[in-house]
Amino acid sequence: MRVLTRPRTHAAAALAAGLLLASLPAPAYAHGDRHGRTPDKVTVGDRTFIADEHGRATQWRGFNIGDKEHRGADAFKDVTETQFRELSERGFNLARVLFFWDDLEPRPGRYSRDYLARIHKILGWADKYRVKVVLDAHQDIYGPYFNDHRGNPEWTTRDEGLPYEPVPGDWFAEYYTPGVQAAFDHLYGDRDLRRAHAEMWIKVAATFGRHPAVLGYDLMNEPMGRFRDGEDIPTAAARLESTQITDMWNRLADAIRLVDRRNWILVEPTPVVGLGLPTALGPITDDKVAYAPHFYESAMETGADYDPDGGFIENYEAAIGAYPKANKLPVIVGEWGPPDQSLPNIPLFYRRMTAAMDRFASGWAGWQWCNGGGYCTLDADGRMKPNNKLLVQPYARAVAGDPESYRYDPDTRTYTLTFGTRRGADGPTEIALPKDVYAKPPTIRITGPGRTHTETRDNTARITTTGSGRYTITITPAP
Repeated sequence: MRVLTRPRTHAAAALAAGLLLASLPAPAYAHGDRHGRTPDKVTVGDRTFIADEHGRATQWRGFNIGDKEHRGADAFKDVTETQFRELSERGFNLARVLFFWDDLEPRPGRYSRDYLARIHKILGWADKYRVKVVLDAHQDIYGPYFNDHRGNPEWTTRDEGLPYEPVPGDWFAEYYTPGVQAAFDHLYGDRDLRRAHAEMWIKVAATFGRHPAVLGYDLMNEPMGRFRDGEDIPTAAARLESTQITDMWNRLADAIRLVDRRNWILVEPTPVVGLGLPTALGPITDDKVAYAPHFYESAMETGADYDPDGGFIENYEAAIGAYPKANKLPVIVGEWGPPDQSLPNIPLFYRRMTAAMDRFASGWAGWQWCNGGGYCTLDADGRMKPNNKLLVQPYARAVAGDPESYRYDPDTRTYTLTFGTRRGADGPTEIALPKDVYAKPPTIRITGPGRTHTETRDNTARITTTGSGRYTITITPAP
């Protein structure tokens, strides 16, 4: 998100899809293990977590990695193995990797083998450093037809001859131009474009669905659409979410499930959620769906410092919970972060943002892991910018039970996790201990009803409990 300031033949394809669907195994159960299967997700109170293969509740911390500047033969030029090594060394376990449909399928039905091979290479780096990847079909202002932005191919663009003008200094405002809105409307509504969109995702899921680094698919970055005469931004966003965008997410999820029942599907609301408005998305009828909103503050996007009294974080947190609670969806914030990380209130902003996401989400990916100015987490020399060191925190990658609360105090470098054991959750609780936080092994205190065993290696604490009940783990710097 950026600133919100302005308003085959059909029969043959259907037969092939039906035959393929019928040949696939039944999906795993999302709740419980009625037939001996490990559950896909764990719901604790109002929150839901992705469960790993051992039934443990997982948490995710990481950053976006992508290259908007290069394409064709130079695509992914700025994505390197070093980025994944650096993420892992600082304790992060998630990368939201951007890819662009316009590079993947430059002509209808002609997929770039070279582009797919580059994605496969990136996934290999991620797997080497134990970082899971969400493949994000990224778009900005629909795609390259409009002022050479990235995203949906030019051949999918139907603007009805309506006007479009670049908005210097405020590119996000271009979403509100008639030509761009018409293009989204046709992508959502035209049968041939709907089919092409689904086939693109089938290609991606069939190619990468079994790769061990893949966690899931973010179906389209920051969806927008056509506003009707007289609609304000919240009204138009609610209508788009409840109708066209909900329909698109269900349609694309169904397409992916023709070839991949293993990985997670991440769905987004419109960027209007950043105004602290609840989403109007409807249910997504798939067992492995996560909600992936973005968490940006409009004034900060234009260069303002964080306003501690502005209520942005509090309003967002109050609005975000209803949809995932009602649909029992894990929440992984797909993007967040300020463009100027050196402003005076950024340390407080980071403390409040990460604490809020600890309360309502089970994961986040900051924008973005790169070297340089602006949103980049690292400076031009590859050093983490001073305030960004606050984002390197301990967290429970996997909890052998039901997480009840977890909190990190950056001032004292104290991490506290409380969880209840659960039948079917096997293996140790694993807590990341970044070396930037704990230069030497920290002190770990555990209270609970049974015996425990703690092993610390590779900057990770692995804690095994033997009794049933509630445990509290407290981690502090070594004296």
